[in-house]
Formats: sequence, structure tokens, C-alpha cells
Amino acid sequence: MRNIFLKIAYDGTGFHGWQRLPGKRTVCGTVEEALARVLGREVKIDGCSRTDAGVHALGQTASFLLENHGIPTERIQKALTDCLITQKREHVGEIEILEAKEMPEGFHARYSAKGKQYLYKIRNAESPDIFKRTRYYQIAQPLDLDAMRRAAAQITGTHDFACFQTAGGTPRETTVRTVWALEILQDGEYVTISIKGDGFLYNMVRIIVGTLVEVGLGKRDAAELSEIIASKDRGRAGHTAPPQGLYLKEVYYDEPETKLG
Repeated sequence: MRNIFLKIAYDGTGFHGWQRLPGKRTVCGTVEEALARVLGREVKIDGCSRTDAGVHALGQTASFLLENHGIPTERIQKALTDCLITQKREHVGEIEILEAKEMPEGFHARYSAKGKQYLYKIRNAESPDIFKRTRYYQIAQPLDLDAMRRAAAQITGTHDFACFQTAGGTPRETTVRTVWALEILQDGEYVTISIKGDGFLYNMVRIIVGTLVEVGLGKRDAAELSEIIASKDRGRAGHTAPPQGLYLKEVYYDEPETKLG
């Protein structure tokens, strides 16, 4: 029995999220179908993050147990990626297997994770770009990034983040999480919000972004963030930013060399 680790990138536009759903096209279900074709048997995989419909991944991870099988582990990556390609003419698909390797017996993609990094991408320009509608949250009004950074500074650290949780996710024993770093970077009209932490609640990143955007638009004061967090009230926080700007960047299985930056 081999314990196989997969690192996966995908464009989430055409999927109903990661988690398998009966009658719905999901990333997990699509990868499992491809694995069945490659291996000649059904395999159930466990993903680290249950990304929602429209959310993308640069470094999703998953693991599965593989009974004795002739295919070498090092060949799984290419065989699976080739099987997942739907647009043969362009030699590119919606899902790419970035890495496949064997892990120790006790490893689990979700339960062994120590933390994650997400990126949220905003296009801040007066005129919308229809060709970027599935990749960015497009905001026409100018954003005050300095105010957003002042607000973001109040989010880092260990807090009860119940105010940034949407109902409907898997119930958690605690809503306390630690945000290691939250940075807001600008490159012309493009704004990237990078957030690293030991774990995230359902829609936590998107609600944080929505709240920061409202600060940037002058709809709320940056100084409110500490009070919003202390309230533990979802109604006090901002809107849930749309899914298309969100990217799962990386999953950490060892403590990062630096939790900042």
C-alpha cells in the first residue's frame, strides 16, 4: 500500500468547487475519474481545502492510498495530467498535477497540514475587462490602499474570527485562528492581498477581503476592524468578496521558515 501525495493547480471557473457532489462537475470528482482511467480502479482522494465554485488553486494538495499497482509513483504526475487534458489541440486543460510523490504511512493531506497561504486578486480600474472577469474582483472606484493596510494590521495575530465566518461550512470546535501575515501589494491597476495562517474558517478570506475593500472605498473606517473582530458578529463585517479572485497558493506541512512576508 502506497500513500500518494498530489499537488494540484486548477482553474476553478468551470467547476462546482473542489468537493465531490452528486451530479455536479467538481475538481475532486474530475481527478478521481482520471485516476480511475489511469489506474484501472476507483480511488477516493482527500483534499486539503474544500475550495468553492469559481475559486482557483496554484497549490491545492490531496492524498490517497494506492494498493499494489504496476505504475511507478513518478509516472503518476504526467499520466494523470495527460488524462485530464480536455483541449487536446491546445495541449492544456483546466487541471494540472504539479507533483506526485510517496509519503509516510501516517500522512494525510488535510490533517497533516500546518497552515495555508491564499492570494486574492483585484483589478482596480475604471473600465472593466471582460476577459479578466473569471480571474479578478474588478472594482471601478479607486481604493485607498493605505487605509486597507491599516485595517489589515489589526487582523494579524491570534483572534476569535467568528465575525469572518459564513454559516453553512463544516462546524468547527473553535473559531480561533492565527493569521501569520496579511500583505496588500500593488502593481499598477492590480492589487494582490496575500494572507497566511494556521487555518481558515468557511469564507474567511473572502469576508476579510470584502471588509478591507469597504475600508478602501471609504465605506467604513480602518479603526473599526478591532471592534468588528471583538464582536464575533458576522453582521458587523463586510461583504463576501466574489470567488473568482481567490487562489489557494500554498499548503504548509512544516512550519514555514518565516511566517511573515
